[in-house]
Amino acid sequence: MTDPRLASWLDKLEISEIVMKLARGIDRCDEALIAATFWPDATDDHGIFKGSAKDFVPWVIPVLRGMERTQHSICNQLVELRGERAFSESYFIAYHRIAEKGAERDMFAAGRYLDRFEKRGDAWRISHRQTVYDWTLNQAATDASWRAPPMLDLIERGQRGNEDRSAKDKLAFLGSA
Repeated sequence: MTDPRLASWLDKLEISEIVMKLARGIDRCDEALIAATFWPDATDDHGIFKGSAKDFVPWVIPVLRGMERTQHSICNQLVELRGERAFSESYFIAYHRIAEKGAERDMFAAGRYLDRFEKRGDAWRISHRQTVYDWTLNQAATDASWRAPPMLDLIERGQRGNEDRSAKDKLAFLGSA
């Protein structure tokens, strides 16, 4: 017989990984990864978007592509299991490089993702996401020295999609198996 604590831990780990995959999908503009974290009948409420998760994906990708880069950090996370349902509260800090009136700005938003999960068959997915914002900061971009030589030639910047180092390294690693 399986220890119920182990089963609970594995469910919580799977739920946490789904939250991380959704953040990665957003930052890499990976539509398939974003969609795979939600059930087909799921809903999303980001405040500025309220509707089905299937409509959220084609809405959010152009918004993200209008930004130079984004980075969503998932912080404290609590998961409460109730059979085939779960509730997760995940703190986030989200960075967005945006153009505003011809100038580059860094916008930070922090808050919590309140996710309802359902387990259907053997898989957990989000059935509803509610985003709650706790604070924001919008300021002039301050990294100009990092985007010019010599730093430009010394550091690697993140990219959207499969051009990002993580995608290249993952493919190289998996190809070596």
